[in-house]
Amino acid sequence: MISIKLSSLTPAQTQNYLQHAIAPRPICFASTIDKEGNVNLSPFSFFNMFSANPPIVVFSPAKRVRDNSIKHTLENVMEVPEVVINMVDYDMVHQMSLSSCDYPKGINEFLKAGFTEQKATLVKPPMVKESKIKFECKVNQIIPLGTEGGAGNLVIAEIMVMHLEESILNAEHKIDNTKIELLGRLGDHWYTRTNAASMFEVEKPNIKLGIGFDQLPETIRNSKILNGNDLGKLANVNELPVINPSFHDDKLKNIIQYYSINPEDMERELHSYAKELLQQNKVEEAWQILLGLN
Repeated sequence: MISIKLSSLTPAQTQNYLQHAIAPRPICFASTIDKEGNVNLSPFSFFNMFSANPPIVVFSPAKRVRDNSIKHTLENVMEVPEVVINMVDYDMVHQMSLSSCDYPKGINEFLKAGFTEQKATLVKPPMVKESKIKFECKVNQIIPLGTEGGAGNLVIAEIMVMHLEESILNAEHKIDNTKIELLGRLGDHWYTRTNAASMFEVEKPNIKLGIGFDQLPETIRNSKILNGNDLGKLANVNELPVINPSFHDDKLKNIIQYYSINPEDMERELHSYAKELLQQNKVEEAWQILLGLN
């Protein structure tokens, strides 16, 4: 592993490393307006949510590295402290990218990128009609992070109204992530999108604490077959399981019969079988396979 002191890099080099390393990043597609009524639409991947009560999102229009100038979005929210954050999905990606061109002030990126202005309900900037999730926000605070090119400016915005396209909702009127291909920004020209093939579920620890790695039997904890993710699933049970006398598995029976004369080979086969079960999220079954060794 190499170690790099960021103070030895140029701002452009630092940005390149960080944008590749800290990814994927959600995209804030911000529509703003200046005091003369000129509309601006720009995407920012330095963006995320930071509070639910109050509902706060933060994005950061950085000062341009090449000439230390500030972006029109930042100028606008300084003049009119309101913004609409339009979430970007795969259907919009190339139009969104086009809107990121550094057009002169006063040029409307809605027109350049072919988006439709939609009147907001509480704020002055228009919404992007094509966006399936939109947040009308007031800007609570702007915090400059530096004075040189590449320095960010934290725009702290409070969500007042959220608009959701019905096509992305489930029966309980909650967002179904399998119905919208949200985008994530990587380094250089790379993006990623969410879909059923790329998503997976991880069971969250509940109010009962997981037993943790330190409570796993040594033969399991030091396995040469099971990796950190496998052990994490096993360690997330609320108490150390015990052998279930009624548990029956033909493959387990065959492994024990065939490899019983060589304990090392039997351990390898049982750990491999348990790994298969864990990949199918069959944690209880995997534990029963492993418990026979302890």
